[in-house]
Amino acid sequence: MTFSVRPATSFEDVATMVGPKKKPDASVCWCLSHRVDAKTNRSLVGAERGEYVRALTEREVAPGVLAYDGDVVVGWAAVAPRAELPYARSRTIPHVDDLPVWSVWCFLVRPGHRGRGIAHALLDGAVTFARDHGAPAIEGYPVDNQGRKMNLTMAYVGTRALFEGAGFTLARDTTSVAGGIPRVIMRRKL
Repeated sequence: MTFSVRPATSFEDVATMVGPKKKPDASVCWCLSHRVDAKTNRSLVGAERGEYVRALTEREVAPGVLAYDGDVVVGWAAVAPRAELPYARSRTIPHVDDLPVWSVWCFLVRPGHRGRGIAHALLDGAVTFARDHGAPAIEGYPVDNQGRKMNLTMAYVGTRALFEGAGFTLARDTTSVAGGIPRVIMRRKL
């Protein structure tokens, strides 16, 4: 299947993917928990979270990429320079070197559309997006589940196999875990 992947400049489409489904002012993630520092994340409550994301979609560089099946948004991946993220100061996901890499850290595929290769298209789109914005390399911090089934809620970080399939190589182990599964640093030079 072929999906189009574009910069996440449509707030409505980002909201469809990461916003609250039933209660618009709920304090759900909005994919902010790994984008902003913990204090800011806690301070953004209810509708403020959505407004923060709206502002991100209006910046010169979008906060990630969206996958579309025709005109229907079916996937989201967060991607940004690591220096702008809490990962820049992480003790559990260390720096490999001083290269100003970009990070891709969150994947979400809409229910009813999973199992169609959308995560692969999102990762390819994130690589292109980072390259187009001058990134020398891009990193991800997926779980190394060694092919075992895992909780879909915790699969948002991606899997090592997903990244390997997109030309990433293991850069370093970490002390971070997601859903009880170790995470690794995967990197692709651009």
